[in-house]
Amino acid sequence: MENEVDGVAEASTGGNDRDGDGSVEADVERGGYRQELKRTLGSFQVFAISFAFISVAVGVFGTYDEVLRTAGPVGIWLWLIAAVGQTLVALVVAQFAARIPLSGSSYQWASRLADPRTGWWFGWLTFCFLAIAVVAIDNALASQSFMPLAGIAADEDTARVITLVVLLVQAVVAIASTRLVSWINSVAVGLEVALVVVVTIALLIAVAVTGDGSAANLTSRGVAAHAPGYFAVGGGLMLAMIMGLATLVGFDSAANLAEEAKDPHRSVPRAIVGSVVAAGILGMLFLIALTVAIEDVPRISADGSPVAAIMRENLGPAAEKVLLVAISFAFFGAGIVVMVSCSRLVYAMSRDARFPAHRVMRRVNTRTQTPVPATLLILALGLVLMVALPGAALLELITASTILPAVIYGATIVLYLAVRGRLGRRPGAFDLGRLELPVALCALVWTLLALFVLVTPREALVPVVIVAGLLLLGGLFFLGMLVFDREALDTEPGEDVFREGR
Repeated sequence: MENEVDGVAEASTGGNDRDGDGSVEADVERGGYRQELKRTLGSFQVFAISFAFISVAVGVFGTYDEVLRTAGPVGIWLWLIAAVGQTLVALVVAQFAARIPLSGSSYQWASRLADPRTGWWFGWLTFCFLAIAVVAIDNALASQSFMPLAGIAADEDTARVITLVVLLVQAVVAIASTRLVSWINSVAVGLEVALVVVVTIALLIAVAVTGDGSAANLTSRGVAAHAPGYFAVGGGLMLAMIMGLATLVGFDSAANLAEEAKDPHRSVPRAIVGSVVAAGILGMLFLIALTVAIEDVPRISADGSPVAAIMRENLGPAAEKVLLVAISFAFFGAGIVVMVSCSRLVYAMSRDARFPAHRVMRRVNTRTQTPVPATLLILALGLVLMVALPGAALLELITASTILPAVIYGATIVLYLAVRGRLGRRPGAFDLGRLELPVALCALVWTLLALFVLVTPREALVPVVIVAGLLLLGGLFFLGMLVFDREALDTEPGEDVFREGR
């Protein structure tokens, strides 16, 4: 196994590596697979994939109200702490992505560097997170941006119908072409970045010209000033950290599309780290501008959509409409990225015979060069969740999905610390060098803190139980594989088990 890892990490560095046509295909073959997916993603497209999953505008739009109510405006500064912590995690993840550029990301890394059974658990947890995230993002698109934009009154059933339509459209696009996905996503990311930058500048100018708003908001506890247990464990201030923790995740999605990226040894790690850094900086500036522009903190804190209200009051109703349009595009881009990323994980596990119905799920359409059955599975799961789960249960499931990334990232860092001595080096690829050990240790401390923040509040009890239920469900399936298909868990990843009639 160690030689196999070195073979993947140290593939030829010939001249074709610059275009992503020669040695990167050899990487897939050295990993034991055929190059079935089409390499169409350039550096910006790969960056856009990770940035779209994070989606600063979407994250702030959806959680700023909770920060104002639980911690007050001063709670925005915890975003900065989360950004630094998640950047440390991204640096560790990038070390893996630079050495093993295969679809399946952490599933592949754990399978090759630990053992296939450990890798299966990485894959299962990541699958659960991504499958839930698709529904969460698209449902938020329907209820938080599209319906207000179209003037549709708030209604759960209407939101579910719109969510189903969005899921279907995303699946069609994802199946049709990875290039089309990257084009749509790049436009969405460009629009989002432009929106954040322009709105930040416009709000600061409006405050300077009108005198409304106040810089004192940046240190105000607002409506939470007299809340009991503000500084306590699970109290208001700690809850404000969840905005950064729930938003600055998914940066590793670029690694799930490594087999479709040009020059993945460089482009994927840079996208992983660069997306977190860019999102952290833009998000902090956006939050400062929004907070300074608040004229009446209690009134804005009570508003169901404070970001839209701030823009409406400072820049006019037209600006609010522009915001909702841009947010809708950002939601759509994020949703399609998650769907594509999840389908690639299913495809990666299936070609190693480690996913239900793997013979079907590993199929790639020869014309579009996309994993059609795996994509349809994500669509089907979304439809089931939308139709079968009542509103309260769906909300708890979505909340539970915020815990899963911290678990996955923490496990990835532990894996890295355990195997880093066995990782090869590739000239020109992303590498932390002597900083790798201190960065990894700091990242591990951070993920433990993040987990503590996420599971400590009383409101987290049900989500924690749901995560435990997902682990139990995975355990039952894992046990079934041990009993009925042990060979799949004992076979090294990349070995063609299908030639033996399995």
